[in-house]
Amino acid sequence: MPMAKALNAGLRKAMQDDAKVLLLGEDIGPLGGVFRITEGLQAEFGDRRVMDTPLAESGIVGTAIGLAMRGYRPVCEIQFDGFVYPAFDQITSQLAKMTNRHEGTMPMPVVIRIPYGGHIGAVEHHQESPEAYFAHTAGLRSVSPSTPNDAYWMIQEAIQSNDPVVFFEPKSRYWPKGEVDLTASSAPLHSTRVVREGTEVTLLGHGAMVAVLLQAAEIAAQEGTSVEVLDLRSISPIDYGPILDSVRKTGRLVLSQEAPGFVSVGSEIAATVTERAFYSLEAPVLRVAGFDTPFPPAKLETIYLPDADRVLEAVDRSLAY
Repeated sequence: MPMAKALNAGLRKAMQDDAKVLLLGEDIGPLGGVFRITEGLQAEFGDRRVMDTPLAESGIVGTAIGLAMRGYRPVCEIQFDGFVYPAFDQITSQLAKMTNRHEGTMPMPVVIRIPYGGHIGAVEHHQESPEAYFAHTAGLRSVSPSTPNDAYWMIQEAIQSNDPVVFFEPKSRYWPKGEVDLTASSAPLHSTRVVREGTEVTLLGHGAMVAVLLQAAEIAAQEGTSVEVLDLRSISPIDYGPILDSVRKTGRLVLSQEAPGFVSVGSEIAATVTERAFYSLEAPVLRVAGFDTPFPPAKLETIYLPDADRVLEAVDRSLAY
């Protein structure tokens, strides 16, 4: 099934398993959301569990915080990535700090779903990658699936968490289909996964970038270069074990992300890998990222966003050291 349907199925399963799970967001009821992720859920569970809200992201998250205080497990939908900023104060000043403020006695089981990233030809505020803001904020967990199977399981695991989880959904991957195992999760929520074995260079990314990295790895293989591909999956906390194991094997790491490279998730990983695996590196850790500019008009997105060619150019530079 496509990722959109997998998320829908995951939300349905979570709501069936726990009557305290509530959904709230703009147009998520009869319409099923802009991307139809909640399609059919209000008809099945009623408008007291799947609630349409005003166009007020700060109000959505503030309401979710109150619901969590009363023992519910609210799941908020932010319609597009660039619309999350009105809720930024609620998320970073309140949601992220509430449990610590109460010395661990007040869990905050809130999930904030954010469709993010480019490749859909949309306008400003509809194709951004704001994950670094939230990964930087202590008290928040941040994850991003790259496959329908991960989406199905990770959304359920996020809802079960007693800590707030910012759930980044790569909107360009909503409709490509993939196999979904409805019986068992393939990996824990906060784990990095090796998706392609290789020996010469490690490629690491998350969300929609994983498909790009796999494309680059296939081209590299045709040219005689063995590339290993890792799916980060969890942006915060980061599971460094598989990353360091891979780097110690290949001696090289190329990071790729749609977000700008300056002060980014890739920057943090590059620094940490350099600190913890310095003597295994045969070349500097290289980053392939979106440019340090606001997201451009849709016609220019293919220039802005990393593609297989830019990744392969970095692979060549890494091998040249």
